[in-house]
This record gives sequence, structure tokens and C-alpha cells, in this order.
Amino acid sequence: MSSALTPTRTGRRAAAAALTGALLLTLAACGNDDDTQQTSGASDTAHLTVLAASSLTDVFKTAGAAYEKEHPGTKLTFSFAGSQELAAQVEQGAPADALVTADTKTMDGLRDDTGTPTVIAKNRLVIAVGAGNPKKIAGLKDLADSGTKVVLAAPEVPVGRYSRQILDDQKITVKPVSEEPNVRAVLSKVELGEADAGIVYKTDAATATDKTDTVTIPEDQNTIASYPAATLKESQHSTAAAAFVKWLSSAEAQRILHAAGFEKP
Repeated sequence: MSSALTPTRTGRRAAAAALTGALLLTLAACGNDDDTQQTSGASDTAHLTVLAASSLTDVFKTAGAAYEKEHPGTKLTFSFAGSQELAAQVEQGAPADALVTADTKTMDGLRDDTGTPTVIAKNRLVIAVGAGNPKKIAGLKDLADSGTKVVLAAPEVPVGRYSRQILDDQKITVKPVSEEPNVRAVLSKVELGEADAGIVYKTDAATATDKTDTVTIPEDQNTIASYPAATLKESQHSTAAAAFVKWLSSAEAQRILHAAGFEKP
């Protein structure tokens, strides 16, 4: 962030605090409710807000529970959204302690607001299709069929950017029927039958096997998504935030991420 904007940091933080409910789009609290957390002894508890990419929704709920069990002095609240939305929240001064994005580009653009990032996991893309694959989609080239309704994430979303990258590399032109704000919205369109296919992360596809099927994208046509994690410089709990970010690279956290289908960093 440029030095010309630095003096307005406090003002942005005050404004963002008033709009926290709008900025933190989907809060999933791990542990007890806030009222319960404020009982006797809670004053020594660090309450961390972690902004995390939508594709981490399920695995971070599991990881968060494991972390709280290991670290009873810390309570975690996650806010899940597309990485570009999380970046906007950080730039507007939304109160948070750590950030995990689905790409290094978004994280690199926030270097003035974060500590040194560490890649904690990697992911790959797949094609999500309706249960039974009624359109008989076999690969990326089939997404160009004018009779196939394809949904992609918007270009500014990491998975949307990755999707266009692999399609462009194969010289395949796809006209999506909609462009979604995050990977979970893409998957939802396919689950609901509003689209025949969508490009998502393999870990997201694995959460909807009852309503969708998956078409694998060959390795030589695919790309790798990296997930960096970092503390936020304006965290009110910098030590606890740093401990959580460090833990994400631990053997226990990596076991949880791997079980959900994420690859080693």
C-alpha cells in the first residue's frame, strides 16, 4: 500500500469496524459462542479472526477444532470468501489477525499489510459435472460445446484465473453462462443443475460427491494452486496469530489438509 494512503489507515479501520458484519461475509466460529467465551477465565483467551479462501471452508473447520484443542488459550473465528474479497477487507482495515489466500498473487499484493507469507498447501483443478455426467464431458475441449452450460469463477478470483489459464493454454474458448465470486458458488451452480459443468478445485469437488461427479484434468493440462498464509500487521493478537500460522505447516495440520485432498506445499 502506498505511503500516501498510510495516514488514512486509522480512519479506514474505524469505518471498517462499523461495517464488520458486511465485510466478514461468512463467519464460521470454531468452539463456543462469544457469550460463552466471555465467562470466567476468558480474559486470557486470544480470539483470532482468520480470513481464508472459500476452498478452505471445510478443512479449516476441522483444523480449527484441532488447533483449539491443542491450544486452549486461543479461539478461532474464520471468515471465508474469495481471495479477492478477503484482500479488499484487509485493504479497508477490517479487524482480523491472519490471512490465507488461494494464490500467491493476491497475497503478494498485500505485502504492506502482512507478515512474511508461508505456503501451507497446494491444490489442482478438476471439472465438476452433474451426477452421472449427463453431458458425457470427457475433458476441457468438451466445455467449448455451445450446448453445454459452463460456469466459471470470475477472472479476478484465483480459481477463475487458473481456469482461464489452462483453457488458454489448450486454445479452448469457453463462454460461461455465469461468472461466480468464489469456487463454492461455481460448485453450487453445478450441484443445483443450473450448469452442466464448472471448473473447481479437486478438494471442493470432493465435498459434493452425492450431487456431482468429477472429470480429471490431465496433469500436463492442469496447473497448481498455492495457498500462502500470513499474519496481518494490524492484528491485536500478533503472537497468537503467528503461532496459528506456524502451526498450519505442522505435521498435524498437514495431515488434516492432506486428508481433505490438498497437496503438500
